[in-house]
Amino acid sequence: MTNKEYESYYVPSQSHWPIVGAIALFMIAFGAANYVTDLKNEQSGYGGYLLLAGIALVVYMLVGWFSDVIKESLSGKYSHQMDNSFRQGMSWFIFSEVMFFAAFFGALLYLRVFSVPWLGGAGNNAATGAVLWPDFVAQWPLLTTPDGTTTTSMGWFGLPLINTVLLLTSSITAHFAHTALIKNERKPLKIWLGITILLGVSFMFFQVLEYAHGYSEEMRLFLDSGVYGNTFYLLTGFHGMHVTLGCIMLIVMWFRILKGHFTPENHFAFQAASWYWHFVDVVWVMLFVFVYIL
Repeated sequence: MTNKEYESYYVPSQSHWPIVGAIALFMIAFGAANYVTDLKNEQSGYGGYLLLAGIALVVYMLVGWFSDVIKESLSGKYSHQMDNSFRQGMSWFIFSEVMFFAAFFGALLYLRVFSVPWLGGAGNNAATGAVLWPDFVAQWPLLTTPDGTTTTSMGWFGLPLINTVLLLTSSITAHFAHTALIKNERKPLKIWLGITILLGVSFMFFQVLEYAHGYSEEMRLFLDSGVYGNTFYLLTGFHGMHVTLGCIMLIVMWFRILKGHFTPENHFAFQAASWYWHFVDVVWVMLFVFVYIL
C-alpha cells in the first residue's frame, strides 16, 4: 500500500472547518453590534441579517465538523494517542474559556473596587473626582452616565433566579446521564440527556425574555447604558452563546446515542460535552452572584 493510500484509509485529513468558524464568529460579532445599534436608533439595517447569517454558518460548521469527526472515529482512524490528544485539546479549550471569562470578571472587579471609588474621590483622588465628574456618587450599579442618561439595574429575583435553578438542575441531570452511560443503561441515558437539553433550551428562552425586558421602555437597560450595561450584556451575552453551543453539542450526543454510538469504555465525545456543560453552569453561578446579587 502506498503512503497516499495509507493516509486515505487510516489518517484523518486536514480540516477547513476552523476557518469557516472564524468567519462565522466575525459575522456574529459584527452583525450583533450593528443590530443593537439599529434597535437603539429604531431603524432597520443589515445587522440582523448578518447576525442570522453568522449563526447559520456556525450551525453549518458544527454539523460538518462533527460529522467528519464521527465518521473518522467510527472508521477506526483514532488511536489511543489520538484519544489522549482529544482530551488534552478539550482541557486546554475549557482553560482558554476560563481565561476568557476571567478577563471580563476582572474588568468588573476593577470597576467596582478601583474605578468607581476613585471617581468618587476615594483615597487621594478627591481632586480627580471633582474635575472628571463633580456630581458623581460612588455606588454600584452605576445607573447614570456622564451625559445624564439614566437606566435601571436587573434584579436577581424572577427570571435570573429561574435560570439559575434550570442550569443547576441541568448539571445534575447531565451527571445522571453520564452515570447511566458508564453503566450501559441506554434508556435512562436517553431520558436524562433529553431532560438536560430541555433545561438548556428553557434557559435560553428565558434569557431572551430577560433581554426583551431589559430593552423595554420601562427599564431602558441597553448595551450602551454606561459601564453597567456594558458589563451586564457582555458577561451574560457571551455566556448565553456558550450555553447555545453547549446545547448543540448535547443534541448531537443525544442523536448519536439514539443511533447506538458510545460504549462504557469509549465515549469521550459525550464526556467532553459534559465537561463543557458543567463549565457553563459554574460560570453562570459566578455571574448570578457577582452580576445580579452583589
